[in-house]
Amino acid sequence: MPSYLLPVASPPAVPAQSGSERERAAGEEPQAVRFAGLRLVHAALRRDLTRLPNSLRLLQPGEDDKGEALLRHWTFVTAMLTCHHEQQDTRIWPIVRRFAPELRLLLNWLEADHHNLDHSFTRVTTLVRIASRDAGSAWPVAYAMEDLAARLETHLRIEERQLLPRMERVVAAGSRLGSLPELLDLLRSADGPGTADALAWLLDGVEPAVVEQLLADCDDDVVRNWPHWQATYQRCTAPLWGPADGWGVARE
Repeated sequence: MPSYLLPVASPPAVPAQSGSERERAAGEEPQAVRFAGLRLVHAALRRDLTRLPNSLRLLQPGEDDKGEALLRHWTFVTAMLTCHHEQQDTRIWPIVRRFAPELRLLLNWLEADHHNLDHSFTRVTTLVRIASRDAGSAWPVAYAMEDLAARLETHLRIEERQLLPRMERVVAAGSRLGSLPELLDLLRSADGPGTADALAWLLDGVEPAVVEQLLADCDDDVVRNWPHWQATYQRCTAPLWGPADGWGVARE
């Protein structure tokens, strides 16, 4: 049996950040969010595609270090998007096609749009590389980022509103499919972003109680190293936009 179909012992409860305090005040147990790995990626993409253009517009002539940091982070976000698409196209969509064949046309469109988005991100990377060295071109490149973010938002909403509800009915509760541990397994085996940077990026700004719930589903090595990974990530990204904002897991 493929490892991503093996159930987890206790799937994490990941409430939407905006409602978690209300749930605790009411004495209710937080509701589990299915496919937390997918939702974390969606939330992180939205977060960074909002603040990256703004940070690029603030780039001043002579700020070469900041320009290089922006380029590195944009390249990282692009790599994470590529891994996310790989996870969906090679691990998740085949399972959904098998158990929900009526979704095959939607899945075919999503897979084709993955390729289109990957190419678009690669093209914008070329523009970001230029803007990172020439602050005078930052504004038009920031607009290009925002146009791409709008395209991606349409894609994410289709997945969240048309696909995930159906997946909740056909994928067994407790499955690793679309989970955070499955995503980390893929990153370990792929020639892409490291687990430390990826996890810190995914959990950037997520409230501590939710982070604890998510880490409880990860292996001991991840839990042991998490404080160091988080501190390193925040130290490297703080010059771009300051301390982490209060962003949470996207939930529709």
